[in-house]
Amino acid sequence: MIDRDALLEKYRLERDKRLRPEGNAQYVRVATHFPHMLDDPYTPRAERAPVTDHVRFAMVGGGFAGLCTGARLAQAGITDVRIIEAGGDVGGTWYWNRYPGAQCDTASIIYMPLLEETGHVPTEKYAHAPEILAQAKKIARTFNLYDKALFHTEVERLSWDEARKVWLIETDRGDKFTADFVGVGTGPLNVPKLPGIPGIETFKGHQFHTSRWDYGYTGGSAEGAPMDRLANKRVAIIGTGATAVQCVPHLARDSGELFVFQRTPSSVDVRANAPIDPDWFQSIATPGWQTRWLENFAANVGMGGAAEDWVQDGWTDLSRRIRARVMQLPPTEWTPDNIMKVWEMADHEKMSEIRERAVTVVEDRQTGEALQAWYRQLCKRPCFHDQYLQAFNRPTVTLVHTDGQGVGRIDETGIWAGGQHHAVDCIIHSTGFEVGTPTEERAGFDPVGIGGQTLSQAWADGMQTLHGLNSAGFPNLFLIQFAQAANFIVNVPHNWMETGSTVASIVRHMTDAGLATVEADADAQAAWVQLLLQGPGMMINNPDCTPGYYNNEGQPMDDRARYAVGYPAGPNAFFSYMKGWRSDGQFKGLRFG
Repeated sequence: MIDRDALLEKYRLERDKRLRPEGNAQYVRVATHFPHMLDDPYTPRAERAPVTDHVRFAMVGGGFAGLCTGARLAQAGITDVRIIEAGGDVGGTWYWNRYPGAQCDTASIIYMPLLEETGHVPTEKYAHAPEILAQAKKIARTFNLYDKALFHTEVERLSWDEARKVWLIETDRGDKFTADFVGVGTGPLNVPKLPGIPGIETFKGHQFHTSRWDYGYTGGSAEGAPMDRLANKRVAIIGTGATAVQCVPHLARDSGELFVFQRTPSSVDVRANAPIDPDWFQSIATPGWQTRWLENFAANVGMGGAAEDWVQDGWTDLSRRIRARVMQLPPTEWTPDNIMKVWEMADHEKMSEIRERAVTVVEDRQTGEALQAWYRQLCKRPCFHDQYLQAFNRPTVTLVHTDGQGVGRIDETGIWAGGQHHAVDCIIHSTGFEVGTPTEERAGFDPVGIGGQTLSQAWADGMQTLHGLNSAGFPNLFLIQFAQAANFIVNVPHNWMETGSTVASIVRHMTDAGLATVEADADAQAAWVQLLLQGPGMMINNPDCTPGYYNNEGQPMDDRARYAVGYPAGPNAFFSYMKGWRSDGQFKGLRFG
């Protein structure tokens, strides 16, 4: 029997010891302190002449958001598309994140986009990074998105030319070209951050961020070759989030000694990865199969559910438990308050199982207890793995549990935590990406619309869009992101495939009708935002959670944060609504010129 009051008190105590008044300011920008850490270790930068031409559609960002948009445009007959990408190839997150063990944490057949269109059959339920990157490249090849792409290129200025009705795009490579339409798909997690630990600059050994894995130092490869150069090294990894959960088992296997510095443990449930049976895949891969699977998964991680859970993984498990408990209530008791109580009890049950797994799998009781997550499952990105906890059974692996305080300082030879010094040869920062900092800072540019108004000025009091895609005062600009839209953060590529279809429908309609401009009608935009604000709000922005990027590091958010929400009826309802919206040919709420 779970003692609810005692458990909630434990959650509060664990949260409070981790609260830091500086919030996001506890992190520092890699570009400011260690700019060399942002160098591309995978592809040499090729010199080229500045580009000064014109394209029909320019896409900022070559990750899945840009690739899905470009693919949908190509399917609609819009082929004059240019991708502008900071990396040396397409892939976005999967171009940069090549750390050992990297893989998707939602099932491959719903995570990897455009499988039906490209004919790729995933090899395993949760594909590893090389296969996912290969799929990104295959999308680019299939839809000819390499033809005009600019790699190792960052947009510095994006401004609307009202007289010519085009966007002027200026980059760090001296490019100065125009486009009829611009899509911005730079992603929510694209700027690496480091912990602002005193003395971090003084360390004389080697250090790098997981998003720029240095195989030159470690040996090995993203494809899984052993990191043979670590055999006699004392290695430290700072951070125990989703990235560390994936790479720690490989570091544990290959390092002479490994020290895992933990401020807050992740919840680590069973992964149960396995190869995909080609015969089984062929049995489901009938026309329209991926859309059906996407919708089934989205339904099963929501409260509505579906007749059958096809994916059956850790993401849908909690929702299944909640629905089962709700169905045990008499229909007359299906009130919002009762549903939230049921949700809470199902969560407590699930997290109790995850905590018990930690002390069962890990042989040393004290280490297992330190790896227990004392918070609700959605307070942090849930993790699933079958080798992470087991790694701590190796005699060469030490968990440095800082009991919520984090690393104290770094000196020339190593790391101080809890008054103890750990001498190490290498520090690996698994500390994630900037969240909560101004969008224009992370993107590196601030779109300038009609009358010289920047997007940050237009959104000074909060985000203002129609469908999360178009914003009044910014003609022909498409924002490829999920806020004020489906806001589906469990399986993000589902957003991109649907949004790409919407963008392509609008551009195709304008091309056929000879229209020059499109933007959100101000009144329709205001009505859309008001509709969104009637919903439940940010379900993950819980101040009672342990601090993390889901809740602004436990610090209060300003009023603008409440605008970063999704369609009140949920992701599938939004996707269904948008399919109807774009198929009737009316494009209600948009203003064309």
